[in-house]
Amino acid sequence: MSTNPPYIVGIAGGSASGKTTFINKLREVYHHQELCVISQDNYYRSLTEQLVDENGEVNFDLPEAIDFKRLIKDVKSLMQGKSVSMIEYTFNNPNAFPKEIRFDPAPVIIVEGLFIFSNKPLAKLFDLKIFIEARTDIMFERRLKRDLNERGIPEEMIRYQWESHFLPAYQQHMMPHRDEVDMVIMNNSHFDNSFQVLLDHFNKLLQDRLTGEKSGL
Repeated sequence: MSTNPPYIVGIAGGSASGKTTFINKLREVYHHQELCVISQDNYYRSLTEQLVDENGEVNFDLPEAIDFKRLIKDVKSLMQGKSVSMIEYTFNNPNAFPKEIRFDPAPVIIVEGLFIFSNKPLAKLFDLKIFIEARTDIMFERRLKRDLNERGIPEEMIRYQWESHFLPAYQQHMMPHRDEVDMVIMNNSHFDNSFQVLLDHFNKLLQDRLTGEKSGL
């Protein structure tokens, strides 16, 4: 096993900004021994622990909705070369059957999610911070399609959550950290150029690590 510490990358951005699409493209390039992706989405607290708004609706678009203590613990375990297992979070979709998922240590570890930069202890772990951005109208159309088709959420509730929960959280808990990151990726239509830049960066990291191991460094 390599004695070099893993390279920790944080990827944040608004809901339906394209984080998952971007990361899935990375997964097509790198195998699990090179790249580990751990998502904030699997660390939502139980429904009984969530805060509700003035209308009694659960608000998932808050940093408090996330069990950051557990997320940080798992990231640190991966950094120490230990695997992590957990039950998949299915966004309370009654038609989804959660499965056990496993995260294995890798030279590059990506942590992705809406609020990962708003938690200071977690943010301190990142060697590279990336913010994926898109126009809010484009994000809404993507989220509407996703939540209807993949999460079984009624359209009326999607619109309510967007206006009442997500947009205030976006301005308060996400956008303030945009100016603190190392790389902003615009994804209104595509992210091809930015993707290639990151690909080149990861390739060099992995090659340097491999060369160092072969030379005994």
